[in-house]
Amino acid sequence: MTIAILGGTGPQGRGLALRFARAGVPVTLGSRDGGRAEQAAAELQGQLEGGAARIAGRDIRGAVAAADEMVILAVPASAHDATLESIRDLLEGKVLIDIVVPLAEGDPKAVAMPEAGSATEAAQALLGERIPVVGALHNVSATVLNDLEHRINCDVLVCGNDLAAKEKVMALIEKLDVRAYNCGPAVNARCIEAITPILIRLNISRKVPFTHAGIRIWAPDA
Repeated sequence: MTIAILGGTGPQGRGLALRFARAGVPVTLGSRDGGRAEQAAAELQGQLEGGAARIAGRDIRGAVAAADEMVILAVPASAHDATLESIRDLLEGKVLIDIVVPLAEGDPKAVAMPEAGSATEAAQALLGERIPVVGALHNVSATVLNDLEHRINCDVLVCGNDLAAKEKVMALIEKLDVRAYNCGPAVNARCIEAITPILIRLNISRKVPFTHAGIRIWAPDA
């Protein structure tokens, strides 16, 4: 099953491509510049050992067409709606995984939610209910994703209005050796996306003795 990662030449997209390819999932990176995507794909493939799945690169529409079912949107928030408009006709029968966090311009320690309430909800409103949108992977550090020497250090919170789509996305994410949790409908993306600037604030604080922290769900003590 080939997945597409749009914005795949950015830090988060590159990290996800590495992780999924290493887990045996073929990836097609999508970029406005298809040549740049091809170059990034070759560079990433070179970082992986033999036995990893193939990473390819194409332009945005070509990457979506190459995806069997799952398309990950990892573009900057400023390009969120325009990118979806440009590929909407190709998403029929596929699931959009929206990982975009609408951070405030000039201040990554705050969000600037769109009128719809969250990036996930904005995507669902733009695409219509026939194309399921699942919000996920908002709170995972790009630095962590690109560090293949270590496991991903957090759980993944997943939300969306289509249960079957969420279950497929959770199964895909769990190939990365992480735990994914169904956190309810798309409206809950307002809370999940807003966690990211909190983590950024903590990770850059001189009073916190670590960086690149994530969210983990813990069971009560026995």
